[in-house]
Amino acid sequence: MAPIAVGDVIPDGNLAYFDESDQLQTVSVHSLAAGKKVVLFAVPGAFTPTCSMKHVPGFVEKAEELKSKGVDEILCLSVNDPFVMKAWAKTYPENKHVKFLADGSATYTHALGLELDLSEKGLGTRSRRFALLVVDLKVKVANIESGGEFTVSGADDILSAL
Repeated sequence: MAPIAVGDVIPDGNLAYFDESDQLQTVSVHSLAAGKKVVLFAVPGAFTPTCSMKHVPGFVEKAEELKSKGVDEILCLSVNDPFVMKAWAKTYPENKHVKFLADGSATYTHALGLELDLSEKGLGTRSRRFALLVVDLKVKVANIESGGEFTVSGADDILSAL
């Protein structure tokens, strides 16, 4: 399957997360993004060095600036289970706007065409690192990394496109 690209409508799919009451929830991507301006960014894995020290902190730190430019939702996706995503989210106590969403079986990642096979490293199927700017379900910006790079999918890259 070809990777999602500018002009495409994002596929619908269900992702899991823990709400403010610590209850496990399932949410459809379209319910989060329909009629809104959304940043959907993904990382290969929770608690991994680049993801934890660079990618996620950038979106946490720049969340207010993104919101001031009309972004309604900032969604962090990873091929991890919701319990891992909940624990990882707690490592960012300053976070007020980034939602941590679990794609435990990589079903949504496959629907986007952005899976990354890290079996050689013992990590199985993961997501490529990327950041999408989506307006009313349509991709306006698709910053997709090659391999393990982190050069085009940061918060500043999305801000410069707004």
